[in-house]
Order: sequence, then structure tokens, then C-alpha cells
Amino acid sequence: MSFSQPQPQPQPSTSSGAINAVAAYFMWGFAPIYFKLLVDIGAGEILMHRIVWSSAFLLLLVLLSKKWSVLVSLCKQPKVIAKLALSAIVLAVNWLLFIWAVNNDHLLDASLGYFINPLFNVALGVLFFSERLRRNQKVAVALAAFGVLLQLFTVGSLPIVSLALASSFAIYGLLRKKMQVDSFVGLLIESLLMLPIAIIYWVFFVDSSTANLILNSNALNVTLVMAGLVTTAPLLCFTAAAKRLTLSSLGFFQYIGPSIMFLLATFYYQESMQMAEFSTFIFIWSALALYSFDAYITMKRHKGLIN
Repeated sequence: MSFSQPQPQPQPSTSSGAINAVAAYFMWGFAPIYFKLLVDIGAGEILMHRIVWSSAFLLLLVLLSKKWSVLVSLCKQPKVIAKLALSAIVLAVNWLLFIWAVNNDHLLDASLGYFINPLFNVALGVLFFSERLRRNQKVAVALAAFGVLLQLFTVGSLPIVSLALASSFAIYGLLRKKMQVDSFVGLLIESLLMLPIAIIYWVFFVDSSTANLILNSNALNVTLVMAGLVTTAPLLCFTAAAKRLTLSSLGFFQYIGPSIMFLLATFYYQESMQMAEFSTFIFIWSALALYSFDAYITMKRHKGLIN
């Protein structure tokens, strides 16, 4: 009598991480449609609403998931709070840059930034987690760098908004990956750390006709409150994915969001693009294609070794 070898099952953590990554990047890809609804409101005011309503949504989630004890425990750890304060600052900068880019017709710049971001993740993975790059991955990073430098020499300036978005979000992902903190609770603490500044800004510095919710239409107030859901839903998926995947693997999924942004900017919002800027996109796309192909081949080889 012979027994067949049991078939290897996918690791639950890896499968869950992939699902969360895909969900996060789809939501981020379509997020500009939401922020375009608030185009007449300043970026700082929208950021304020993101912080306030994100805090409310996350607090509700923590209560419903019965993680209050985890929150209390983390609040008693000053070193963890300090690290979360740092990641909160980086996250706030990223949020503000993205809002400004979308509502000032720089969605293509935002798209380019998030196309570059996976390769930033790869570089940080090498620097901080000793993740080794294969030959094709090295070529992919070189192609991306060449694309950015091409824009510098042809247009005369670096894509500052794109690079700032890419680097800030890559650093945020790195900081969160290095912390052993529950996704829900960690995001809540980050939001609560930003909340006092947001409230002070709302009370003393916002000078607009939309600052007083009582005077706004119900539709506008609902749209503003939805900033919490639009913000927290993809972030929760992202932090869950970051805990379960390597930074290099996480980068594999991230082209989904900027692809959607690029299509929206080009065909729906009809933003203009210079030939030099399009050339940069071509090099970034080539880099991502090579990186994705390498990841696919490596996965197939690994599967063959397991079987």
C-alpha cells in the first residue's frame, strides 16, 4: 500500500496578505474620485477631516473588535507611542501631498509616485531587512532610476511630488513593518496622536465657509465624514498586508493603484502630459514589468521545488 504525498497548502498568512494588498490598492486607485468631490476645499482642511473622522471610525472598530485592552496596553509603552508618533507624522505628510496633488490637477504626478513606490520598497527591504535582489530586480531598479533622471535632464526638474509621495509612503510601510503592533490599534493611535493638532487647526486656523458643519448642506457633511472611511479602509488592508508579506512581495501588488490613477488622470480628468514625462512612465512601467516577471518566474521555480 502506498500513500500519496500531501499537497502543500498555501500559507494562510501569505494568502491573507495578498488579498489585503489587492483590496488596499484598488481602493487607493479610485480614491481620487472621492477627493475630486472636495476640490473647492483646501488641502489642509480636507486633511483635518481625514484625521478627525478616521479617529472616530477606528475607535469604533477597536471597540467592536474588543481590542480595547490592546489599546490600553500599548498606551502604557512610551517607546511604542514614540515610534507611532513618527509614523503618524510621515503618514500625515503623505496624506497632505496626495490631497494637494489630486485637487490641483497633478494626479499624473501622484500616479508616477505610486508607480515608483514599489521600487522604493525594494530598496528599503534591502537596506533594513537584508532582502537580496536578484539580477532582474537590480535591472528594474536601474530602469526606474534612469526614468527619473531622464525627466530631470529633459524637463529640467525632478518629479518632486512623485518622489515625495513614493518616499513618504515607503518609509511609512517600513516603520509599520518594524513595529509589532496590531493593525487596527496602531492606526487608531496614529490618528489619535494627530487628532489634537487637527482640532486646534479646525478651531483656530481654518477660515472658510465650509469650516462650520452646521452651515453646510447635509450632502457636503456626509462627504466630509466619509473621509474617515475612505482613509481607514485601505490603510487597514495595507497594514494587514505589510505584516504578512515581505516588502519586495508587497511591491508586486502596488502597481494596481497607480494604474487606476493613471487611467483616471488621462482619460477621465484629461490631464496634460509632456513627452518627457511620458518617457519617464515608460521606463517605470518597463521596470515594473521586469520586476513582476522576475517575481512570477521565481514563484514558479519555488513551487516546482516544493512539488
